[in-house]
Amino acid sequence: MKNKNFLILVVLLIVCPKIVAQCDIKNKLLADGTMVYYFDPAVFYTTKSKSLKINIVTDKEHYFIALQPTPFPAKGEGKKIKDDLVVHLSNQKSYKLSHYDTQYMRNDSIMQVLYLMDEKDVEAFSKFEAVVAEINMKGTEFVRDYNFKLHKDAIMKQLNCFVKKEEEK
Repeated sequence: MKNKNFLILVVLLIVCPKIVAQCDIKNKLLADGTMVYYFDPAVFYTTKSKSLKINIVTDKEHYFIALQPTPFPAKGEGKKIKDDLVVHLSNQKSYKLSHYDTQYMRNDSIMQVLYLMDEKDVEAFSKFEAVVAEINMKGTEFVRDYNFKLHKDAIMKQLNCFVKKEEEK
């Protein structure tokens, strides 16, 4: 009996930190005084020469999908990115997210493009996996449709973590 209890305890110690870590919400204060909350980006697409990371960012009023392409254009070209993002979810529907901002971070070593999620679409993004993204980041190598193979559920999981945290308050 002691061995069974010990085995259960060991399994719980291994599994629980991974479950808790999935909702590891980070925050930072922007220059304008706005507090934003985010997760570490998940890799959605990768090859030997390029990668695309994605995460959810929120100011607790709006939700954004943040894309981080590698390689990315110089600031002058990157700031010209203004096209919207279209995401196809596993519910067979498409959702258009408005371009919000293009940011260069960490001494310009990372470019992040923010797309505003329509409030009425938050529920769908929290229930269905991302399948395809129609991306048109002029000046980057990310001008085409991307079929996601990695972390399709990242947007869904991250949104659900934010919603769960809000409900706990």
